[in-house]
Amino acid sequence: MTKANSTRRQIITGSIENTSIMRKFTVLFLIMSIIPMVVLFYFYINYRQTGNILIDEKSFNVALIFIALGVLLGYATMRNIVQALIDLNKANAKALQRLLTPEKVEELTHEQNEITAIAQSFKAITERLEENVRSLELAKKTLHSVMSRVGHGISNMQNIDSFLELILETVSKALTGKSSIIMVYDKVDRELAVKMAFGTQEEADRIKPIKVSEGSRLHEILKTKGPRVFHEPFPEFNTKYYKKFVDVPFICSPLLVKDKVKGLMIVNHSDPKGKFDNDEINLFFNLASQTAVAIENSVLSHDMEKTYFETISALALAVDAKDRYSRGHLDRVAKYCVQIARKLGLDEDDVKTLRDAARLHDLGKIGIPDEVLLKAGPLNDQEWVLMKRHPEIGETIIKPITSLRHLCDLVRHHHEKLDGTGYPDGLKGEEIAPLVRIMTVADIYDAITTDRPYRDRMTLDEACAELRKMKTQLDQDIVEAFIETLKD
Repeated sequence: MTKANSTRRQIITGSIENTSIMRKFTVLFLIMSIIPMVVLFYFYINYRQTGNILIDEKSFNVALIFIALGVLLGYATMRNIVQALIDLNKANAKALQRLLTPEKVEELTHEQNEITAIAQSFKAITERLEENVRSLELAKKTLHSVMSRVGHGISNMQNIDSFLELILETVSKALTGKSSIIMVYDKVDRELAVKMAFGTQEEADRIKPIKVSEGSRLHEILKTKGPRVFHEPFPEFNTKYYKKFVDVPFICSPLLVKDKVKGLMIVNHSDPKGKFDNDEINLFFNLASQTAVAIENSVLSHDMEKTYFETISALALAVDAKDRYSRGHLDRVAKYCVQIARKLGLDEDDVKTLRDAARLHDLGKIGIPDEVLLKAGPLNDQEWVLMKRHPEIGETIIKPITSLRHLCDLVRHHHEKLDGTGYPDGLKGEEIAPLVRIMTVADIYDAITTDRPYRDRMTLDEACAELRKMKTQLDQDIVEAFIETLKD
């Protein structure tokens, strides 16, 4: 066979194989019916001409052979088409087992009509794909929400609680959980206390710690140091509040850092008959391990920040203690700041900021010569220039420490006045932050109610009158709030 004939045959064969089922059936119908129709037409013409149906034996045998061949060819070809449909249906059934539920596959495979079964299968797959698309859209929205919260958490790194809440919310949704908790372990007291909870209205700080006794189920979990799934309740969790967080079935994993247990993470399934598969258990354990590292880093960071603050506070107190006339000034200003803040209804973060800043606000006096700092009489102009530098010096000391940087504004500007007569920057009006205004009032009040070598202290009424006279310099709303706390 020449190359051209081979190519032509491939084109013809390929065109037949690629032909639609409807066209194949049309061709086969013609093959199976045209020969019998020709024979019948021959008999009909012969009958019309002679009035008799005459055919010799040879012609009859030839016609019979052609009819038989046409029928056999049509049968064989149609059988191949039907077999292809059956094979397609079997392959489709195998594919469906990976995509659909066993019940749905069973329903489709019992369909007697292969064509209908294939059509129903494609319909089921289409529905499944549409469901997957909807799930992907939901996952996309959830991912955006999670990323948004992660971004918020990153911008507020000092608060580990926001990260723990995010972790619990994410893992609960991923594992179809109803609620979840993170518990930290106190090795000294042998207690597990709830650090963060998700999924109920109860607050974690209302739940009492659990004693971990030797041989208890909790002690067993802490010792095994691996994830476990439980379908029976623990006696330790059989209390009013713990029942809201821990319900069967639940998955539990220790929080491990360098093979040391720091606590537990628990997620209970939303379905009482629900199960956690191996992938979910491994994911949960890995997430618990990462959470443990985050908590440990937070503790270390907090301890370091506390050490920084206590060290610098000690320096500030050392300066405060030098002058017997102003000794205790830092603690008193801190107390007054807290009184004002609570009277004004400020949140606890602002109260803490004011308290910490008050304890450090005169830190910069460590850079002022003793002959100026401890001078018995009023300062001359040159000495005042030196004294007015202490807010800047204080800011310079604490600014390199990241955890204390939020106190810089209060330390630098606590001598600023609303009319611009303060120092070191001569700020006016709205340029002075509300917390700074509070500290300024508290600082001035303590200064005028403390004995000096060159003047006596003012009485309460005299000091209040003096603060009210400074209308252009002090925020009078803060002054009045402070006076109310002094007279309560």
